[in-house]
Amino acid sequence: MADETKQEAAAEVVVTEAEKKAEEPAAAPAAEEKAVEAAEEKAVEAAEEKAAEADSEEEKKAEEAEEAGAADEAAVIDGTGSFKEESNLVSELPDPERTALAQLKELVATALANGEFDLPPPPPPKEDPKKEEPAKEEAKKEEEPKAETAAAEEPAKEEAKKEEEPKAEAPAEAAAEEAKAEVPAPEEPKAEEPAKEEPKTEAPAEPEAAAEEPKAEAAADESKEPAEPEAEVKTVVVTEEESTKTVEAIEETVVVPAVSEPAAAAEAEATPAPAPAAETKEELIWGVPLVGDDERTDTVLLKFLRAREFKVKEAMAMLKSAVLWRKRFGIDELLGADDLGLPELENVVFYRGADREGHPVCYNVYGEFQDKELYEKAFGDEEKRERFLKWRIQLLERGIREQLDFSPSGICSMVQVTDLKNSPPMLGKHRAVTRQALALLQDNYPEFIAKKVFINVPWWYLAANKVMSPFLTQRTKSKIVFCSPGKSAETLFRYIAPEQVPVQFGGLYKEDDTEFSTSDAVTELTVKPSSKETIEIAATESSTVVWELRVLGWVVSYGAEFTPDAEGGYTVIVQKTRKVPAHEEPIMKGSFKPGEPGKVVLTVNNPASKKKKLLYRFKVKGGGAPEESA
Repeated sequence: MADETKQEAAAEVVVTEAEKKAEEPAAAPAAEEKAVEAAEEKAVEAAEEKAAEADSEEEKKAEEAEEAGAADEAAVIDGTGSFKEESNLVSELPDPERTALAQLKELVATALANGEFDLPPPPPPKEDPKKEEPAKEEAKKEEEPKAETAAAEEPAKEEAKKEEEPKAEAPAEAAAEEAKAEVPAPEEPKAEEPAKEEPKTEAPAEPEAAAEEPKAEAAADESKEPAEPEAEVKTVVVTEEESTKTVEAIEETVVVPAVSEPAAAAEAEATPAPAPAAETKEELIWGVPLVGDDERTDTVLLKFLRAREFKVKEAMAMLKSAVLWRKRFGIDELLGADDLGLPELENVVFYRGADREGHPVCYNVYGEFQDKELYEKAFGDEEKRERFLKWRIQLLERGIREQLDFSPSGICSMVQVTDLKNSPPMLGKHRAVTRQALALLQDNYPEFIAKKVFINVPWWYLAANKVMSPFLTQRTKSKIVFCSPGKSAETLFRYIAPEQVPVQFGGLYKEDDTEFSTSDAVTELTVKPSSKETIEIAATESSTVVWELRVLGWVVSYGAEFTPDAEGGYTVIVQKTRKVPAHEEPIMKGSFKPGEPGKVVLTVNNPASKKKKLLYRFKVKGGGAPEESA
């Protein structure tokens, strides 16, 4: 690029020179020639300066590119050995993420107020048709006596209709009187005699309806004739104020039926009181409220936002779906229920220790299903598979509640290690429940996996993973690590310290270990091919030295001896050097109580052409322990 800049500058100088020569007259003075030469020299110097600047800029860019490449390489190296979650402190979030969190909080509060996190009411149960037939027969039997009673009452009703026919003429006369009342003329008071001749009966304080008043007046006119007493005929007595009332006034008056005090009291009791304003129900997920001032709420909501790349609406849909699924699946009931798993499943899925960043580690050992009896107990039929799925979710929920901390600075995710050694094929009875579990975990437990390490991976699983990979998000795929059987232990040690890794996976952790615990750090060494590595442990006269070591893959020679500090002292052989085959006890343990100050020397000789990973740790105790030898 610098050569191109020089060529362009030289071309500019040539063009300028040619133009100037063309403009000069044939007989130019000497002074003008000198001026032209000086201009040419300046142009050449300017071109050289530009080229030098271009070279320096290219060098700077190259240096910056090298630095960036080195930084990227370092980040990749660091990323393979350790990882760190994004901050859950709101103050440390970028502005777009902080805005998205605030918007999601508003949506959650609105959804809670609208009851969107509540399950819809169940549909009414369908009645059994067999049960409906006896009910219909009973209804028919009840209707038969009613029909007979109705038939018996028909003659009485016909007699009542005949007696009411003369009364029906009264409304016609009342209508004629109303028409006369519309003519502007002095209103005449109605005679009270008909009302006086009727037998007095107790009546409500107000008439039952305005339309009954004309009927009452007509009945009063006909009351001069002797009326036959009938039990079915109801007499309506109208009480007129101030002895007179015009027909027009009666028409315009809206009369409300009076209700007796006991009836009013009964109606008041039957009418439900207005319900108080419903308070927003507190909604919890993993024991954390979805709204409020709890600082853990931000951590939970950020999980859903990160799972959906801070797309607020998608995160809200995922959260809502997860809450409703938890209610349908009965998560709270699962937590309160007894352990749903079989005793044999304790070695299939279990929590053990923590990684280098403090995340709890969950191990999945599918090779245990080599036991055909256990496999049938877990996946033999649909009911057993459903129970296995519930047990797996129950174990996960308990692990989240007991081992994770949703505070902004806490550990809120875990590491999963899946051992595929001797695992059943993908096409077995467990396939459906495995796929269902994977879908449930991905949809309802966002950002709970800090790292997922597959160890002892067979070739066929890698092929199956290629098929499943397109259905996983890029963020999920970035957390997955696959390693072959030969690299499983070393891969685990990148993320989990050897003292935290169980013996079966290449570490030094044992549940029944009385000498060492996870607080006793393990030292890692690499024994080069065809070389020897020694470990020296200083000891005093009254001390007891205890140690344990492990070489991954073994096939090395191992020995231990004690060398006193005093000159002329005799070396004591603690463990005679011998070749340790790969199938032998994975951990070598030993102890020695010296009679004088000196040092215990452990020797590991690697005759192979490949390097070996050596793990060891030791303790020097004050005394009192019996002498032991490996």
